[in-house]
Amino acid sequence: MEEIHIQCPYCLQAISIPLDTGIYEPATIVEDCEVCCRPIEVSYIVEDREIKTYSYNSIEGNEF
Repeated sequence: MEEIHIQCPYCLQAISIPLDTGIYEPATIVEDCEVCCRPIEVSYIVEDREIKTYSYNSIEGNEF
């Protein structure tokens, strides 16, 4: 596992999300923000057990 640090697209707070580095193909997960509990979709690629690239998006409208 490796943590990434991002800014929540909803509440704009800094959060960390653990990602599994034991995979061998591109992955997409949905993780809730630890502050506002809204879902964030994270896509990432692992090479040699290290995260090479990642991106994240909100999957709901931003009603705030």
